Amino acid sequence: MADLPKGSKKLLNAWAFYDWANSVYPLVISTAIFPIFYQALFSDGEHYISVFGISFKNSALISFVTAAAFLLVAVISPFLSGVADYVGNKKSFMKFFCYLGALSCIGLYWFSLGNICISLLFYFLGLIGFWGSLVFYNSYLPDIAFVEQQDDASAKGYSFGYVGSVILLIINLAMVMMPDLFGISGTKGEAAMKAMRYSFVMVGIWWILFSQYTYYFLPKGNKNADRKVTHHVVFNGFRELKKVWGLLGENIILKKYLLSFFVYSMAVQTVMLIATYFGTQEIAWESKSESTTGLIICILVIQVVAILGAVLTSKASEKFGNILTLIVINCFWVILCIVTYFIVTPMQFYIIAGLVGLVMGGIQALSRSTYSKLLPETEDTASFFSFYDVAEKVGIVIGMCVYGIIDQITGSPRLAIVFFGLLFIAGAILLKRVPKKGVLN
Repeated sequence: MADLPKGSKKLLNAWAFYDWANSVYPLVISTAIFPIFYQALFSDGEHYISVFGISFKNSALISFVTAAAFLLVAVISPFLSGVADYVGNKKSFMKFFCYLGALSCIGLYWFSLGNICISLLFYFLGLIGFWGSLVFYNSYLPDIAFVEQQDDASAKGYSFGYVGSVILLIINLAMVMMPDLFGISGTKGEAAMKAMRYSFVMVGIWWILFSQYTYYFLPKGNKNADRKVTHHVVFNGFRELKKVWGLLGENIILKKYLLSFFVYSMAVQTVMLIATYFGTQEIAWESKSESTTGLIICILVIQVVAILGAVLTSKASEKFGNILTLIVINCFWVILCIVTYFIVTPMQFYIIAGLVGLVMGGIQALSRSTYSKLLPETEDTASFFSFYDVAEKVGIVIGMCVYGIIDQITGSPRLAIVFFGLLFIAGAILLKRVPKKGVLN
């Protein structure tokens, strides 16, 4: 396939369509079906499991495993992105992590408490695959879109992702709620658990299948395709990291923006990862079946509303500027954290879910496109985006560890919500210090 020109509508759509392919992972695995499945493996009132002789609260254990995965991605992504830019083959790296994540999702079919270490390894590798592929996916944005196209392209990607993931989640929900209709045998509880396991397999297949459209149109990488990988490339990755760090020191606007992003993204991403675990343990559901249905409905509400939120945020940034829009969204998140600390009923949880959806997609899409706008003229976009991703990943490591520690010590994650609220306040203050010039107006 001949390379499409930068700014081509077909190229932008193909890039955005990867969100359609991979967004089923964060929705079905990280957010909806897997957390419910994981909690259902434990008996009523029992939330602890022994791993390597240490007793962990189940939700705290998942938090620590998640933090470990993000720490590994944060360590290897600068090196990998530097290598990818050097050899000019970002697409191959993106494919590797895509397939690693998708196959790990399929491996979750065999998840059990009896083989908890191997089971958690599949969960761990799934996270590595998903977030590792995003390093290279995000770095394509300034390569394929002009500055004036990047907000819309980023928002379109998230919109595609929400639509695609909701479609699969609806199918999975139908399988869980009406297993007989899909030929899934067993008692109601057994059939529902089987349906969830089938959902993990479907995520892996969906991810691999739909990503092929993106790979068909995306260029191989930058113009350095004739370079070969040697032992010098290993050190080149770290040299690229050092060079980008030096350039960040010269670009005050970009550096200040990255600091603010690090702080508020820590809260956004952690909230998204732990929301379902919070809902299963802290909301007064009448029964386990109501909990399963209610939580999946909440996730659906978030995804549907997030489509609207991503579009509205893009329009708001056009009128009021990127930074001011991000400040307002951070302030809205502060209010949500305050209210969430006190909620106990399913109806309250539904309302919060809808409000979270309104700002969840918007803050992610606008954060990505704002960073892309601030990049200097360079072909080493993957190296610059590795900083963006490292900031995000290290933030998640800290956020998940704080959540896990609070959950493990107190037996309840509610105090962690207070911590996240403070992060959003700090994020808004730091954003206010970012000079609103040029592309940010």
